[in-house]
Amino acid sequence: MEKNAKAIAATQSQASTNADIMGVAGAALIGLALLFAAGFAQASVLHDTAHDMRHAMSFPCH
Repeated sequence: MEKNAKAIAATQSQASTNADIMGVAGAALIGLALLFAAGFAQASVLHDTAHDMRHAMSFPCH
């Protein structure tokens, strides 16, 4: 019985570690994609997007 409990705990720990790694990798991939998109976007596009987001959040900007 004790052997099975240790095996289950080890499997759960490995699954948790894999999920953590996948979460970090996913966040890094999304961050790099956003950085790449912002790096190649024209300044007017970025300005208009930020301006539209301010309006979408009901934040006064002018």
